Amino acid sequence: MNLRKFFEKYPDESSCIEGFKKKRLEIGIVCKKCGHLEHSFRKTDLKFQCKKCGSRISLRSGTVMENSNLPFQYWMLCIELMTLSKKSFSALEMQRMLGHKRYEPIWLMMHKIRRVMSKLDEKYKLDGCIEFDEGFFERVDNKDVIEDKDDNNKDDPKPGKRGRGSERQAKVLVMVESEPSISAPKKGKPNRKVGYLKMVVMEDLKSETINKEVQKSVEKTASVISDGYTGYSKLKEVIAKHQVIVEPDKNKSAKVFPWVNSTISNAKKVILGIHHNCINQQYVQNYLDEFCYKFNRRYFGDKLSDRLIIAALETTWY
Repeated sequence: MNLRKFFEKYPDESSCIEGFKKKRLEIGIVCKKCGHLEHSFRKTDLKFQCKKCGSRISLRSGTVMENSNLPFQYWMLCIELMTLSKKSFSALEMQRMLGHKRYEPIWLMMHKIRRVMSKLDEKYKLDGCIEFDEGFFERVDNKDVIEDKDDNNKDDPKPGKRGRGSERQAKVLVMVESEPSISAPKKGKPNRKVGYLKMVVMEDLKSETINKEVQKSVEKTASVISDGYTGYSKLKEVIAKHQVIVEPDKNKSAKVFPWVNSTISNAKKVILGIHHNCINQQYVQNYLDEFCYKFNRRYFGDKLSDRLIIAALETTWY
C-alpha cells in the first residue's frame, strides 16, 4: 500500500498493536506450557493468555520483535517502507524518517527484517533453465577500517587486486531462472523470460564449494548455462544438464546471459548508491537477500508488506 493508505490504517501505536495482534491470532498461537490453541488478549500488558492453563505469552515473544524496545509502529512502518521502495534505505535515512535518537536499534531492526526476507527465499529452490555467474561486491572489514585509520599517507592509497582474487570484494554466486521467450522480445529487451533469483556470498569459488551451494539452492532437474570458469566444471555431478558458453565479446555475452548480468549490475547500483559500499563482510548477504526478495516478488504489489509482516510474526523467522 502507499503511505497515505498506510497511515489511514495504522495512524498510531495502538492501531499497530491491534494489527500485529490480529495477524498473530490468524497465524495461531500455541501455549508453550500445555499446547492449547485458544488465547485471550490482555491490553494492560500486551500478552496473550491461555484459556486453559492461564499461561501468558508476550505479543513480541517468538517474533522478529522479541527483545526489542522499539515501538510497534516503528516495526510496522519500517516493513512498509522497505517493501514499498524498489531500491532500499540506509539505516541512517530510516532513523531520520522515524525520528529516533539512536542509530543502532534502527540498524538492528532493519537487519532482522532482512533476515526474515532471507528465510522466506531459503524455502524455495530454482528450477528449469538457470543462468550462472559470479559477482564481486565491495565490502569493508573491521581490519580494513583499522588499517585505514593507521595509514598516515591517505592521499596515496594502496592499490588492491581486482576480480576473483580481490581481498576487499565479497565473492557472490548469482543464479537466476531464465527461459527462452515465446513471443518476440521488445526492442532493447532480453529475449529470455526471467524467473526467480538467488545471490549467495561464498567463501571461495572452487568447484566443490559451488557444488555444495547448488545442491541447497537448485533442483537436480535444472539445466544450467554458464561461462567457461573452472569453478563450474563439476556442475554435472549435481544437476541434470550444464551448457558452457564462452563469449569473449561483452556485448554478445550480455545477450547470452541477459538476466544474470542485469541483476548483478542492479544490485551493485543499490549497494553503491544507498550504502556507498560501506558494508561489513558479515552483512553483505543480508543486503543481497533484500534485493533478491524484492526482485522475486516484483509483482506482489500491496500484498508484499502483509506477507512480510506475517512471516516476521511466525516463530520460525530466525
